[in-house]
Amino acid sequence: MPVRPLREDEYAEWRATSAERYADSMIEHGGVEPEPAHTKAERDFAQLLTDGLATADHSIFAVEHDGEVAGHLWLAERDGLGGRIMFVYEIAIGETYRGLGLGREAMLFAEEEARRLGLARIELNVFGGNEVARNLYTSLGYGESAVYMVKKL
Repeated sequence: MPVRPLREDEYAEWRATSAERYADSMIEHGGVEPEPAHTKAERDFAQLLTDGLATADHSIFAVEHDGEVAGHLWLAERDGLGGRIMFVYEIAIGETYRGLGLGREAMLFAEEEARRLGLARIELNVFGGNEVARNLYTSLGYGESAVYMVKKL
């Protein structure tokens, strides 16, 4: 499974699609209303990716299958409670490519990137309703470190 750096000519489309996915996840799994979800998604992307693909400590990859872009992986080196960590901001595999093991392979690639950078820990957030992703992470040895709960009134 080839994983390659995202190209500059692919960035704008990825950013728009990724921000939309993030907003949709907040709406579907986080109980956030559409307008604030989209506002938060745009604000978060603007704050995190200040220089697009050239943003320091951030790496965005295309995940390919049979020469086609099947998904994306967004990693960032950042400060954690125990020092520098690798943070997975996004792992997204297109619907037609799911079930082929690409998500697992992308996460294993993330582990290799973390090791290459000398980082001993990977962290990520996942929405509670995203059982497919949660099952993948659990199968790869990830454990919960916090659970954020909400009751909508």
